[in-house]
Amino acid sequence: MTGPISKEEWEKVRRESMANLDHVIESVGLPSVLLGYQSRTVSLLESTAVRVLFIEKSRRIGETWALASYAVLRAGRAKDAGGMDAMYISYSQEMTREFIDACAMWARAFAQAALSQEEFLFDDTDPARPGETRQIKAFRIQFASGFEILALSSAPRTLRGKQGLVIIDEAAFVDSLKELLKAALANLMWGGQVVVCSTHNGADNEFNVQVQEILSGRQPKFRHLKIDFDQALLEGLYQRICLVKSEEWSPEGEAAWRQDIIDFYGDGADEELFCIPSMGSGAWLTTPLIEARMTIDPEDAPVIRIALPLDYLQRPKLERDHLSQIHLDTIKEALEGLDENLQHAFGYDPARKADPAVMTLLSIDKVLNRRTVLTVEMRNVPFAEQKAIGKLILDNAPRLVGAAIDATGTGANLAEDLGRLFGLHTEETPGGLVWEIKLSQTWYNENFPPLKTAFEDGAIHLTRDAEHVVDLRLVKVIRGIPSIPPERVGAAGAKRHGDFAVALVLAYFASRMQWHEYAYQPAAIAKSRFEESSEGAWRNRSDDIEGGFRMASARRNRGIF
Repeated sequence: MTGPISKEEWEKVRRESMANLDHVIESVGLPSVLLGYQSRTVSLLESTAVRVLFIEKSRRIGETWALASYAVLRAGRAKDAGGMDAMYISYSQEMTREFIDACAMWARAFAQAALSQEEFLFDDTDPARPGETRQIKAFRIQFASGFEILALSSAPRTLRGKQGLVIIDEAAFVDSLKELLKAALANLMWGGQVVVCSTHNGADNEFNVQVQEILSGRQPKFRHLKIDFDQALLEGLYQRICLVKSEEWSPEGEAAWRQDIIDFYGDGADEELFCIPSMGSGAWLTTPLIEARMTIDPEDAPVIRIALPLDYLQRPKLERDHLSQIHLDTIKEALEGLDENLQHAFGYDPARKADPAVMTLLSIDKVLNRRTVLTVEMRNVPFAEQKAIGKLILDNAPRLVGAAIDATGTGANLAEDLGRLFGLHTEETPGGLVWEIKLSQTWYNENFPPLKTAFEDGAIHLTRDAEHVVDLRLVKVIRGIPSIPPERVGAAGAKRHGDFAVALVLAYFASRMQWHEYAYQPAAIAKSRFEESSEGAWRNRSDDIEGGFRMASARRNRGIF
């Protein structure tokens, strides 16, 4: 991996660009406080025409430092001069502390009257669960203007009650950026402003999705700024580093330093330094890869979707039984067409209200390729009916090698009940078919990668289904671990939460487990009291005793009688 130009080419460019520097220094002073791209950012934000600004940037170029200066300018002004509160959000506590420290420095430089600087706990309430409140470590600077700068180390679930400037830093790495943006953009109604700044974290990451929307013209009211590593160097980044370190700048030194940084990032330099998002970094799987593995027609491997009426439980039992039986018959018909020569594995992600419950059955062929042969999705289906459907599938799946069920929450009881019927797999009883899986980051980290390898190697084949593409795309790499983010996608009343992806990884897990073969080892035949006597004495018994009693005794001892 090398940068866009070589070390020698960069040295030549910088010599030529600095040839006329003397008169520039005389006209603007040495040095200007903000570098060119930093000043351009602040100027754009000062414009009343820019309400939302997305910034693609290289790592460690001081853009957050420039945003801190703008936050102080806004919070330090009176209301009639455009003053407002500023809220800074990122994923790291160190970043929030660094931002507040930079704001304090700028406040002193601008001679703004900062009344106090403090660390405190910010109470974050989930609107969906008013009784639940979590506390986020936060930092605050209050100004004599009456406004404040608030820095949060974690994305809040709501910005309700907050108004002003919102800065989302390293946005590609925060949890639920889509939901956070929805809350932040509500500030625009009352004259607020939103800045979204980040390096890239994959082509399918929500940050890059938004950037592409702006560049394509689909978001004409949003502004975009891109500052890569070379642009920052051309506008004086390395010179400023030399100034701070009291070192002498030279084109040769800058070229060598630039190459060292590129070499340090290695294969990640394009994404980390030159604003080129990598494929599949933010998203766990790319859309082309998912669609390439969807080779099965729905007629050959059906996706059966069941949605029971909202008042299902209030209807008469006879009507409930009739509605359920219709779906059971459909599933049974699909099961009758399965290949009895192939092994099968089952994955089940239970749900009841907000999300669909999903069951997926995989076949395993002789060269270990997995294929979806049946998927059942259920909305508003009570647990008793889900259990009946699960039992029907497990009863009729040929050569079933295992069933993995999400037992994290509502599925615990279902996993236990099906485990009673088909054998619960535990360390003490490894012959059971049903695995109770407690989903966690650790479990995801261990079991999503083998499934991804199957996608990359062409060892898995799925039914063509648009909703399943959405579910698989929802899996994101968050802090290095494939995970299901909290946001839901889809139309109201039909939201999805990566449900098929969870059922699929569970089924794939079940298909990879080592199964114990059942065998029968007969117990040794115990000697009867007749056999303890001498052989000669036995032979003296009457025929009826020998032919009757002895044979019955033998049958009992062999477990026949």
